[in-house]
Amino acid sequence: MTQEAHVTQGPLTTEAGAPVADNQNSETAGVGGPVLVQDQLLLEKLAHFNRERVPERVVHARGAGAYGTFTVTADVTRYTRARFLSEVGKRTETFLRFSTVAGNLGAADAVRDPRGFALKFYTEEGNYDLVGNNTPVFFIKDAIKFPDFIHTQKRDPYTGSQEADNVWDFWGLSPESTHQVTWLFGDRGIPASYRHMNGYGSHTYQWNNEAGEVFWVKYHFKTDQGIKNLTQAEANRLAGEDPDSHQRDLREAIERGEFASWTVQVQIMPAADAAAYRFNPFDLTKVWPHADYPPIEIGKLELDRNPENIFAEVEQSIFSPAHFVPGIGPSPDKMLQGRLFAYGDAHRYRVGINADHLPVNRPHATEARTYSRDGFLYDGRHKGAKNYEPNSFGGPFQTDRPLWQATAVAGGTGDHPAPVYAEDDDFVQAGSLYRLMSEDEKERLIGNLAGFIAKVSRDDIAERAIGNFRRADDDFGKRLEAAVQALRG
Repeated sequence: MTQEAHVTQGPLTTEAGAPVADNQNSETAGVGGPVLVQDQLLLEKLAHFNRERVPERVVHARGAGAYGTFTVTADVTRYTRARFLSEVGKRTETFLRFSTVAGNLGAADAVRDPRGFALKFYTEEGNYDLVGNNTPVFFIKDAIKFPDFIHTQKRDPYTGSQEADNVWDFWGLSPESTHQVTWLFGDRGIPASYRHMNGYGSHTYQWNNEAGEVFWVKYHFKTDQGIKNLTQAEANRLAGEDPDSHQRDLREAIERGEFASWTVQVQIMPAADAAAYRFNPFDLTKVWPHADYPPIEIGKLELDRNPENIFAEVEQSIFSPAHFVPGIGPSPDKMLQGRLFAYGDAHRYRVGINADHLPVNRPHATEARTYSRDGFLYDGRHKGAKNYEPNSFGGPFQTDRPLWQATAVAGGTGDHPAPVYAEDDDFVQAGSLYRLMSEDEKERLIGNLAGFIAKVSRDDIAERAIGNFRRADDDFGKRLEAAVQALRG
């Protein structure tokens, strides 16, 4: 007996039944402007998505973490007034959580999946969270598509398994994913360990200095242990023999005194360059070529202390890209704008409204002073202090100085697609990445992709997926098509 679908026909609607006009683009203040809170479809989708699993994280559930130190090695005060970056030699305590994206809490570590790279700086101006991945790009460029994307990576609601049809149907219909998919199925798609991979902030962020000048930045964490990866065959074996391989490697290395470290670099773009740049500098599916903006070393990150309790410190650790400090802020990146809401909302739901009070999450180099009270796990720390502002009882007061500089916007509100720059398309950087690979790397990439696409049940889904890679590079598409046909017979 087959299962009958509940609703498959008719217009897409909100949870309240209203028809949805645009499910591809979130509403912004003008083309390229920040996302508007009035876009209730976006907020409804993200809020609903954050509550779909209890109690583990919906994404990045499988993780490991360690404490460490960030040390400044270069003077960047001309670019940012962030105090933890204010002088060479300055050290800041950190906590770094690694993770896979799609797997649940009990999944294996050695799988083909992006790795989360979530870093908390315990600065004297409050905690600064830099929430990135081990890839410099991502599959989509607008947060309104994130729930749909992750649904394709998770278990199908009918079969209970990840389905190749779902994955490649979405990727094929979302050609912006071509760059990240090329990266994911290449040699770096399965790191040998958390210590042997790079990390990236991925998004574009704002730095601003004491004079109020604005710069756009991208973060890079280059592993000092060297890049090491697993082939698909090696990963398949390791995932079965030791599902905890990455977590075990990190913990045991620190126990041996082999502290993992990364050289921290940034790409810096003066704000005036952004409008005329050849790619949209706020598009998460694109990189800034190093020839345009060479990475500059600014520091060293070292992990030297394991958590004492995985649940208390790794599972209950929370990170939000909305946790900024003076001198650092957001950009108009539409994925980042959505994450500013979604991450905090996920943690308030999953850990509780007072999650920021837990030892791993609270500020370590300063004190949080707020008027928030009560709620689940509230510890009464404020005693009889007033819980409103303004007040005349000596309570905390505003500084009147924003953490970041305002961004100019223009145009009418609406569900705008991202602005298109001179060399923007969904395939150019995927093609460039393919052509950078050696012949051996290309063969492994083709084999990895073909093995997965061959599992698709419908020819049109497979053909559309292959077509995106052909548009990135003709040789790429031809070789992939032949490999898939050979496997499908």
